[in-house]
Amino acid sequence: MARYTGPSYKKARHVGFSISETGKELARRPYGPGQHGNARRGKLSDYGTQLKEKQKVRFMYGVNERQFKNTFLKASKIKGVTGTNFLRLLESRLDNLVYRIGFATTRRGARQLVNHGHVTVNGKKVDIPSYEVKVGDVISLKEDDKNLKVVAESLSKVSKRVDFITYDEGKMEGTYVRLPERNELNADINEALIVEYYNK
Repeated sequence: MARYTGPSYKKARHVGFSISETGKELARRPYGPGQHGNARRGKLSDYGTQLKEKQKVRFMYGVNERQFKNTFLKASKIKGVTGTNFLRLLESRLDNLVYRIGFATTRRGARQLVNHGHVTVNGKKVDIPSYEVKVGDVISLKEDDKNLKVVAESLSKVSKRVDFITYDEGKMEGTYVRLPERNELNADINEALIVEYYNK
């Protein structure tokens, strides 16, 4: 299945979860999209609940089905709790960290910045959104792109960053200082359901 590129608000309402993590999508219409979105829906089966949880996380990080499954398989081979390892791998994606730093206001915008070759990791251009950033890596923009209007506007809206990233305003670069703890990530995600989904 290809990556979803349609309206994010509609998809957020479909899964009943704020994909942008701001809550804006569900503020005015906290029900499913379409003519019958507000109608009562039947109770989901166990499989339906697991699938919905998987879709929530997949749409939030903007990952296609194959990448999502491969990331899960990789997480299952790492020592520790599979669900937490899985979320950490998703958080370690370059497009996600560009978004977390504040170079873009959405993960979709961050992915575009990376795709267009504006982003560097440890001084080298990386144009692969799924690139796995390692702890200690420094993420910045190419020197000629540090004055991009879209980046300046995005940075001006940042009020707080996650604790596993440090940002140097003078150099306009962020450092991935450590792996995130589970309690620093979205509390509305039940990753155990995703583990159950793939372990069937």
